[in-house]
Amino acid sequence: MRVLVIGGGAREHALVARLTSDPEVTVECAPGNPGIAELVPVHPAQLSDPAELLALAVRTGADLTIIGPELPLSVGVADRFADAGRLLFGPTASAARLETSKAFAKAFMARHQVPTAQFHVAESEADALSFVRGRGFGLPVVLKADGLAAGKGVVIAETLEEAEAAITASMSSGRFGDAGARLVIEECLSGPEVSFFVVSDGTRVVPLGTAQDHKRIFDDDEGPNTGGMGAFAPSPLMTPALHEQVMREIVRPVIDGMAAEGHPFQGFLYVGLMLTAAGPRVIEFNVRLGDPEAQVILPRIAEPLAPLLASAARGALTQDSVALSDERLVGVVLASRGYPDSAESGRLITGISDARACAAAVMHAGTAMKDGRLVTAGGRVLTVVASGADFAAARARAYAAVDAIHFDGEQHRTDIGLKALNASI
Repeated sequence: MRVLVIGGGAREHALVARLTSDPEVTVECAPGNPGIAELVPVHPAQLSDPAELLALAVRTGADLTIIGPELPLSVGVADRFADAGRLLFGPTASAARLETSKAFAKAFMARHQVPTAQFHVAESEADALSFVRGRGFGLPVVLKADGLAAGKGVVIAETLEEAEAAITASMSSGRFGDAGARLVIEECLSGPEVSFFVVSDGTRVVPLGTAQDHKRIFDDDEGPNTGGMGAFAPSPLMTPALHEQVMREIVRPVIDGMAAEGHPFQGFLYVGLMLTAAGPRVIEFNVRLGDPEAQVILPRIAEPLAPLLASAARGALTQDSVALSDERLVGVVLASRGYPDSAESGRLITGISDARACAAAVMHAGTAMKDGRLVTAGGRVLTVVASGADFAAARARAYAAVDAIHFDGEQHRTDIGLKALNASI
């Protein structure tokens, strides 16, 4: 099977690495990155151009195209491939609204009784300000840009002044561009967060496992939200009983509801959960694998991945589970100075071979080659991933590898995976 992976981040690096271990599978990637280029051929590509991506799939003879990031899905690449009769794993633009429009997702959950936080959709700054000043859900309050904001469109406002400033920044100052022209205002739930992943063919569902992400920039969950500073898998909080509850009360109603409304969901579905005292509640959906969760989820899949995704893309899943290893995985993100507000580029990166000698994988995200040298080229630069029989062993290997890598301005959290240790798992 010839597989084309679309994307160029650490998530796609993890996908490519996992797929190349499948028997009788040949992988190519577009646009890729320097780390991916060490593994498979890479091609230039505009992720926002479905016609270009389709032409590339035809030119490379891809039997299956797998979309990694959200942008191609939001502009309808799956629709374009379907019209051309080419196999693609990923949802249509209408189904992708579970991620691309938080207002759509919240209204959908309300229609299908999927448990989530109370919400109000504000179409204007005046509406948003009036709602929070009227103490709609009290304080703290959660403010979410409706559209795609690279994982940074969420503000938890502790005070009215913070809420007002966030509303103005989003709706008047254009902090998130068009994505923030409409806001979803939510009650602030409390509890630990878990990422729950499934594959769906539009009707059937196969769970892929769980992880826990670390969104804040600093240790102890301090500082602003980021796209993710690290993750570990599996989540020790996901008991068999809770797993069944999430499938019954959330995943199945979502897949059945999307099909009933004429938008069958085919692809990866990431359910961001908060485990509240009243039970699991949906924080958000992603219509692709998360980043950095993909880096710790994919290595645990202990059977060929490409046939599973091809079956889902055909609407013909025949299994209801996948084999998962007992390994524990920890992934630590190395970011540039200034991230998440800004990012330095062009800083020389050294030590990757030394990190790999620590029995760790190094997934590239914001990297580039300049004059034959590897340099930084984004906010999140690398994800260092290690496994072990327990989380203590995985953490030790991961951080030994992190210590081997150097670039000017590098920053990372030192507490990834500690929550798992504290859970005594």
